[in-house]
Amino acid sequence: MTTEVLDFIHYCQVEKGLSKNTIQSYQRDLEHYRTFMQLRDKSVWADIDRADIVDFLYAQKEAGRSTATLARFLSSVRAFHQFLLREQVVKKDPAELIEIPKGEKKLPTVLSTREVDRLLTAAEGTSAFAKRNQAMLECMYATGLRVTELCELKISDVHLQMGFIRCVGKGNKERIVPLGKVASEAIDTYIHYGRSTLAKNKRHDLLFVNHHGNPLSRQGFWKILKATAGRAGIDKSLTPHTLRHSFATHLLENGADLRAVQEMLGHADISTTQIYTHVSNHKLKDVYQQAHPRA
Repeated sequence: MTTEVLDFIHYCQVEKGLSKNTIQSYQRDLEHYRTFMQLRDKSVWADIDRADIVDFLYAQKEAGRSTATLARFLSSVRAFHQFLLREQVVKKDPAELIEIPKGEKKLPTVLSTREVDRLLTAAEGTSAFAKRNQAMLECMYATGLRVTELCELKISDVHLQMGFIRCVGKGNKERIVPLGKVASEAIDTYIHYGRSTLAKNKRHDLLFVNHHGNPLSRQGFWKILKATAGRAGIDKSLTPHTLRHSFATHLLENGADLRAVQEMLGHADISTTQIYTHVSNHKLKDVYQQAHPRA
């Protein structure tokens, strides 16, 4: 059963060109799935039926998995069984009619414009590390990049004079995102007065590096964000995605077109972008409650 999982992962890498994070997610989910089925004495994928998959999902729920995680498990299982069907390893797809668990949609955590100003101000400094941190945070808020996209950004992807960056996102899809003046200046300062100090003798084109001169990791960025938020006195629970959420929400609050925001975020489906309209509407309700005399 392991062979088919490896074939599926190879298919996702080579033919579908999925991101490293998506592939790792598939690997983890399908390893749980394969182990569960083998413990039920299932030796070939053709032996698995709908009841087996439902039992797998129920076991994950009993283990305390969230609704979002259950939905991701089912998505991975569905994609895998569709692959098995196309490859004629099985004759039917037992996951086809299983509904994805629906949970309450949580609105993303968003910083106010004042909180963003405090965060970016807290990142300022004269050291090479401070210049790097300010450039990263300014860049993420100015462009709405995913943290992986930020960490994989190359110097050759940044076009400061023309005011845009080239980004390769999920599914190896390329997009062009405008870059504001403040972020451009922060990145330019970092490149000329900070990066060479951090990069030392390392020769590579990646823009943001750690103290060893190696590419900065997602975990490294998260630590920097949390430390900077602490200095700024922001007590919200922040993740690297918070600046991306704030980027999209602030654009929509100030009249940006939803389709344009979708393009900048790199969303394949506009319904994904529409969550930010709910955030904006939620804020409007707060304003109404506070300002209207008969609210």
